Amino acid sequence: MEKNRYYLNYNKMRKKRLTLLLCVSLLMISNIQSTLAQQIIDLKDYGVRANSFQDAVPAITKALADAAKYESAVVRFPKGRIDLWPAEAAKRELYVSNATESDTLSKVKNVGILLENMSNITLAGDETIIMSHGKMVHLANINSRNITVKNMGFDYERPSMSEFTILEVTDDFALVKVHRDSRYSVIDQKVVWYGEGWKSGHLHTIKFNPEQESMYYFRNPAFENAIATAQGDNQILFTGDFSKAGLVKEDVLTMRDTYRDCLGVLNHFSENLTFENIGFHYMHGLGMVSQFSKNISVEGLIAKPRQETGRIIAGFADFLHFSGCYGRITIENSLFSGSHDDPINVHGTHLRVVGHEGDKIKVRFMHHQTWNLMAFEEGDSIGYVDNENLLVYHNAVVKKVTKLSDRELELQLDRPLPRQLKEKHCVENLTKTPELVVKNNRFEHTNTRGLLVTTRKKVLIEGNTFFRTGMHAILIANDCNSWYESGAVKDLTIRNNKFIECGYNSFPNTYPIAIMPEAHNFVKNQYVHSNISIVDNEFTLFGPPLLFARATENLTFERNKVRKGDQENFPVSNQPMFFLEHCKDVSIQSNVMDIEGMETKIQIKAMKRSQLDYDAKYELQLITK
Repeated sequence: MEKNRYYLNYNKMRKKRLTLLLCVSLLMISNIQSTLAQQIIDLKDYGVRANSFQDAVPAITKALADAAKYESAVVRFPKGRIDLWPAEAAKRELYVSNATESDTLSKVKNVGILLENMSNITLAGDETIIMSHGKMVHLANINSRNITVKNMGFDYERPSMSEFTILEVTDDFALVKVHRDSRYSVIDQKVVWYGEGWKSGHLHTIKFNPEQESMYYFRNPAFENAIATAQGDNQILFTGDFSKAGLVKEDVLTMRDTYRDCLGVLNHFSENLTFENIGFHYMHGLGMVSQFSKNISVEGLIAKPRQETGRIIAGFADFLHFSGCYGRITIENSLFSGSHDDPINVHGTHLRVVGHEGDKIKVRFMHHQTWNLMAFEEGDSIGYVDNENLLVYHNAVVKKVTKLSDRELELQLDRPLPRQLKEKHCVENLTKTPELVVKNNRFEHTNTRGLLVTTRKKVLIEGNTFFRTGMHAILIANDCNSWYESGAVKDLTIRNNKFIECGYNSFPNTYPIAIMPEAHNFVKNQYVHSNISIVDNEFTLFGPPLLFARATENLTFERNKVRKGDQENFPVSNQPMFFLEHCKDVSIQSNVMDIEGMETKIQIKAMKRSQLDYDAKYELQLITK
């Protein structure tokens, strides 16, 4: 009997092994067939030569046109430097979320590598560096799907960022060394920064302290008012009043024109996009903007200057900007270092209701850098949003979208308008909002936030390191009055991350995590954000502020480790460790505090003590005003 049972079990295991082997074999065959089905397009066959410094745009354009003829194709880029020049680049009028200035200047952009209405194409580099000239879009995916970009980096021959290092500074002068990539002339005792077809106008300056690895806004007019004298060897002597400039030797000043007229990479109304092992070594304007696109994966991105350049800045503004995207966004195993704005921003856009008749509403783009986009399509669900409290009070489904002008759309809806609709109320596209995974990344060398998140789908932020981000490492906002970036967060987990001395530029609100919707009025028992879990993280603080939360329901802060960091480099705030305003069902428990001498206050406002569970080691303070 035992022998029969043994053979019976053996035969079952043998059948399982055979089944597994059969499945593996079929999978291998399927993969081989898939590989064989992909047409190989080698750019060398089109005359592209690495390190030739010749314009590769015409050849790449021809190769992509040929690749589009096949069901699936791989376009191989040679190892080394490939140059893109604007002369024969595609010209496209592009309106880009958060990057289209509100003026009458042309919005036509030069696109070096254009995939438009294409499918099933892989751009495969081999340690390839794409070097763009002038103000160009490196790469654009427009109305395309199933696109993979891998093993290549993107840079500019002349980044639109200029940098110099302080060699010597006194009250009366500053001697600086200009980075070799920053072209300039001293004309009439003033410095003019220029590039390939452009020169800088109004400058925005950020200071980098290399010893602290920290970045700050630099608003002192010392250099603007000083007399400049060229000294040779890329050195400039500035003579003037530097007594209050706050500079020391080895500080690096990084400068850019504030005008947003371009971007590095665009994903526009596209789907199933994968970016593997790529480098953003400089991105002019916003970095990679993905708008109204579905399913985007970023794996192994190095958003940082190439080491051999010695530059500090790789991003004019955000590195990764997602606006109105949906499906699933994943960002994993990447490095974000050297941006003049937020490394990652994920949001939708509120449009204001400016007219209505019957079952139709007229909506308008309100922010001056976001407009002329088809933000809705038939079948999208919308929510009406009160601009004062940011609550969605009514839903509808879009039956038809009509463009009325560059700034206004008409939406025909499936139901009558709500009675609550008032002036300045907005609508949010509830359909065009993504799931998000941000995992195992490092954020450093930025004067602003690390990660902005406003999406109502499931979000996981796990295993990341936020090192000395100038502002909040994570900001959860939402507003209908300034940037108009939507919407509510409904399911967010922040776990197993490290937050190291973040928030110093937000003094006194130096909170590494801030849940800060711009709600001006609160409604009893109604909340903007909900279901936020912050667990098993490590925080290193230079001051008490740890968590700010407003208008949030079901908020958990548990099992985190908190220790005191360096209190000499950054100003120490006297704000409470936890500030909670109009929140409900909050738990602050089981956290390990290694913060000798640091106050552990919980301050609550516009809420009751009964809406908070907390350990006895915290001091509770109720604000009644």
